[in-house]
Amino acid sequence: MKNLKHGIRLLLGWMAWGAYAVAPIALRIALAVPFFRSGLTKWDSFLELSPAATFLFEEQFKLHILGGVYDLPAPDTLALFDGVAEIVLPILLVVGLATRLSALGLLVMTGVIELVVPEGWANFHLPWAAMAISIIAIGPGPLSLDNLVDKVCRLWNPRGAA
Repeated sequence: MKNLKHGIRLLLGWMAWGAYAVAPIALRIALAVPFFRSGLTKWDSFLELSPAATFLFEEQFKLHILGGVYDLPAPDTLALFDGVAEIVLPILLVVGLATRLSALGLLVMTGVIELVVPEGWANFHLPWAAMAISIIAIGPGPLSLDNLVDKVCRLWNPRGAA
């Protein structure tokens, strides 16, 4: 019985070690993909926002707040901001650079999307929010540029003083 308990503890330890390396990158990619794919639809070419994206923000997307439906403020600016954020933040997430801030940005975007498309909460918004919050909580993980930057900074400043 003692050997079985030891074997189970050993197996669980190996599983935790593997998950520690893989879970953060899996979460980062899973959260990045839907936003990046959406971002690609917003652009006609490099730095040229699609007229369809602008149309969506001007005519289709409406805020649903306290039972009322309202137009978005500054739809052209919001379309541009959204188009840039949906490309830049997922790329930063995948490479693991400014990971927690990128996840926070996508969490805020998810909250806004919930106000625009409230019926998507269970299938899309809740999982996106859970992934973003998880990334913020656990950090970028060992397979990230944030981790590499941290290690380089520790080499340059071995005492850890800021």
